[in-house]
Amino acid sequence: MFRKILIANRGEIACRIIRTARRMGVATVAVHSDADRAALHVEMADEAIRIGPAEAAKSYLNIPVIIEAARASGAEAVHPGYGFLSENPDFVEAVEAAGLVFIGPSAGAIRAMGLKDAAKALMEKAGVPVVPGYHGEGQEAAFLAGEAEAIGYPVLIKARAGGGGKGMRRVERSADFAAALESARREAESAFGDGRVLVEKYMAKPRHIEVQVFGDRHGNVVHLFERDCSLQRRHQKVIEEAPAPGMTEEMRAAMGAAAVRAAAAIGYSGAGTVEFIVDVSEGLRQDRFYFMEMNTRLQVEHPVTEAITGLDLVEWQLRVAAGEPLPKRQEELAIDGWAFEARLYAENPARDFLPATGRLSAFDMPDVLDQAGGARVDSGVRAGDLVTPYYDPMIAKVITHGRTRGEALAKLETALEQCRVGGVTINAGFLARLCRLPAFADGDVDTGLIGRAGEGVLADPEPSEEAFALAALCALGFLAAPADADPWGHIRGFRLWGDATRTVFLDHGGTEHALRVATSGMDRFRITHDGVATDIHVQSTDGRSVRADFDGHTLPAKVHRDGADIVVFFGGHSHAFALAEAAGHHGEAAAGGDRLTAPMPGLVRIVSAEPGARVAKGDALVTMEAMKMELVLAAPRDGVVAAVPVAVGDQVAEGALLVSLEPEEAA
Repeated sequence: MFRKILIANRGEIACRIIRTARRMGVATVAVHSDADRAALHVEMADEAIRIGPAEAAKSYLNIPVIIEAARASGAEAVHPGYGFLSENPDFVEAVEAAGLVFIGPSAGAIRAMGLKDAAKALMEKAGVPVVPGYHGEGQEAAFLAGEAEAIGYPVLIKARAGGGGKGMRRVERSADFAAALESARREAESAFGDGRVLVEKYMAKPRHIEVQVFGDRHGNVVHLFERDCSLQRRHQKVIEEAPAPGMTEEMRAAMGAAAVRAAAAIGYSGAGTVEFIVDVSEGLRQDRFYFMEMNTRLQVEHPVTEAITGLDLVEWQLRVAAGEPLPKRQEELAIDGWAFEARLYAENPARDFLPATGRLSAFDMPDVLDQAGGARVDSGVRAGDLVTPYYDPMIAKVITHGRTRGEALAKLETALEQCRVGGVTINAGFLARLCRLPAFADGDVDTGLIGRAGEGVLADPEPSEEAFALAALCALGFLAAPADADPWGHIRGFRLWGDATRTVFLDHGGTEHALRVATSGMDRFRITHDGVATDIHVQSTDGRSVRADFDGHTLPAKVHRDGADIVVFFGGHSHAFALAEAAGHHGEAAAGGDRLTAPMPGLVRIVSAEPGARVAKGDALVTMEAMKMELVLAAPRDGVVAAVPVAVGDQVAEGALLVSLEPEEAA
């Protein structure tokens, strides 16, 4: 076994690898950019080495610098994690040329599966069914449009390189094909350095089911069963589970055998995932699953496989890379129970999943729900860390395991309701609402489920009067921890000569709210908001955890204050408030009135607006790239463009003016 390994990655996957390596007695070396110099993975590793500035291209994608770091540290092997260089065959060759071991497959295997069109041709030869479509070399726009017509709409344009939903566009009609193709190529070129695409038939009711495979350097290949990753938005996975709901033993055997054939065809070694698209318009059928691609690395969702098999896949990776045979044979592997994983992102589902940046003023994750490991949180951040625009906005993964699907899903919903994050908008509420969707609870999943669920699943509910009351008390300091052991220090709101009344102004979602707070006794208050009075008795508080009685109903809550910002965690929801005098720092940053501003820091990729041009509401004016996403910013109203102070290639800050319109009376 290796004595020391270097982890060529960051965030939660680097932390996750460190935990297994430490258990196995293997020393770890972290690498970091300037943006990550104080990151959790740097703190956890035995040693850490700076590899460059914040931009990934100059740090985490800089092969020579990473190789030099590995040499300088005395590491014997390099673990790539996922993303960044994990599927770059040139990196594998550079690692091996330096006399180090790459903890993953060979460069040849990565190349064989790295381009989706070539991989599909290879799979056809291996007897693995593939999706109907065009996977050839022709890339002329008119030619591809003709192929799409021949396949029949709707079609899916997909980047031939990479993954993660980048460079992927669904096209419903021929009139939209050219614009979708250009956008997909541009995003693919930015993400993978390869703008070539393939075109496939889009299935009306598809499920995304993948099979975890593992090979060693002795010719052995096994599968570790399937995962269902059908709950998606923008072709990106949101909640994954294992096993797949409705899976029969016969279909599991057929898909597992196909995945093993795929891995064996390229002499695969290490952890990999064979992804299938399954047409479930007539239910799960053995003749309706098709090879999509193979991810030649560890997957983000590998913990659900670990949960149902009781295995540590990173340990398997290390053992296989060290030359050991697979720890188990196929007949020794079995499924135990059910598991889910939810991806916690810094993003706003109500604003089209716009990524969020900022400092994590609070980061409280769910407690373990039972001693059998009912909840697991994999994260690479902690309170005080900065979520920057340089990297993917995923900040944690919440994993639950139960004896049945229903039990595991109930644990997931509870765990998500316990995610309490301040300072940055997260998607925990959205994920919890997905758990409550009847179709998802019944296991009737497909990749279009979130789209059909409608707007109601996206936005967090408005705060209850109880939540407003708690925010008001927090703003006035009535929920602060007692200053000392003096019993008089525990008395809040006490007044000898009758009620004391104060008014506090809070901003929520850009709307100002006035709340009158009247003290009516020791730790007793009446809060009036919009004509509604709420009586509250604060039974206990330590400044964060609160127990309060609302008209005879005692409930727990948590509050967090960071300067002018207040977050109330109550009733399974989180609600963000701000003192109204500071609310100018809140509210809409993207579009409104006469100005179009940057919703977050990013790179200007396309400028479609010109001064003097007339535009209609919804017209695309500027396209930005931020956090590995392409953001198309549209005109906030009909009007005439007054000024365009940015140009293609500009790096802009959040709130920067992109386009201004002439005043409506002048337009």
